[in-house]
Amino acid sequence: MGLIMRFVQILLLAALVALGGCANVGKPALDPTPANAPYRLDTGDVIRVSVYNDEQLTNTYGIDDSGHTSIPLVGRIYLRGKTTNQASALITARLAEGYLRDPNVAVEVATYRPFFIEGEVASSGQFAYVYGMTVRDAIAVAGGFTDVAQRTSVTLYRKYDGKVVEQRVALDFVLMPSDTIVVHERWL
Repeated sequence: MGLIMRFVQILLLAALVALGGCANVGKPALDPTPANAPYRLDTGDVIRVSVYNDEQLTNTYGIDDSGHTSIPLVGRIYLRGKTTNQASALITARLAEGYLRDPNVAVEVATYRPFFIEGEVASSGQFAYVYGMTVRDAIAVAGGFTDVAQRTSVTLYRKYDGKVVEQRVALDFVLMPSDTIVVHERWL
């Protein structure tokens, strides 16, 4: 009888190990974007374009739903997924095509897309994103945890490769604009 019990225990252990390895198969992992990664422009961002020695072109411009913005003398230009340095190079090249001689252009983000937080925080809603912020920072912006909040991890939803990906993340996970954080209730 002891030999059969030992065999059953080994079989159960092997089954648990095999099933444990299947837990995340087919589920894409979120990109743990480092805080120093270059920011990528997208819909909802507002950029400030500074053209040195030309105050008329220096202004703020929003990026529309298609990823474009319209700038005088430049026209409609696609900036989704570009860094501010890449955007500056594109705008400089367009202005140099006959409008300005040796233009000097700087691009910076004037307003980032917001992030969203819901669940067991003092104040759910939409908040201004700050470059490099973590989940912990976002929870602080939302007034902190409620008394019943689960305080070690949250569920984060992020658009990734054209799909919305859901994943449990730790509080030091770096956010991106448009992320949605859900703080769950803890179970006693």
